Amino acid sequence: MSEQQELIDQVLKGNPRAQKELYDTHAATMLGVCYRYSKSLAEAEDLLQEGFVKVFKNLNQFKGTGELGAWIRRIMVNTAINEIKKSKILLINREEENETENLSTTENPEILLTAKEIASIIQLMPDGYRVVFNLHAIEGYTHNEIASLLNIKPVSVRSQYQRARMLLAALLQKAETEKQKPVENGK
Repeated sequence: MSEQQELIDQVLKGNPRAQKELYDTHAATMLGVCYRYSKSLAEAEDLLQEGFVKVFKNLNQFKGTGELGAWIRRIMVNTAINEIKKSKILLINREEENETENLSTTENPEILLTAKEIASIIQLMPDGYRVVFNLHAIEGYTHNEIASLLNIKPVSVRSQYQRARMLLAALLQKAETEKQKPVENGK
């Protein structure tokens, strides 16, 4: 029996140490997943807790045919998507659309930012753009899969993804420019 299966068996038997080990093993990574879909760290932590409740409640459904971490990740993404659907934040208003249509970016700008800085910049994107961008660019979902998950049309997914990429490029370029500005008189 593999270590993963042994841990799962212990969790299913209600062993608190095994539950803590499972949580501790995956919590940091899954918090990062939740953070990409939320507006703040506090919201991401709430999603993480809600997701782990689902993990423990449904662990008996894990078939063991893949990595437990991938199964948990899918639960976290679905938890975030369900929360987004509840709050109906995917609707992009015309003002946001107009803002992104007027963005201009340089082709392939050199961006020298840390992963943490880039993650913070992604947080600045409108909710719908951020969710579609994360699902497609990071999680690897197709436009049709995203449309099905979010109950929107595939053409809307493609449009939001393209706008998200344009906005992200502009925000990254702006952040890089700000980072390179010399500090004036110790300010």
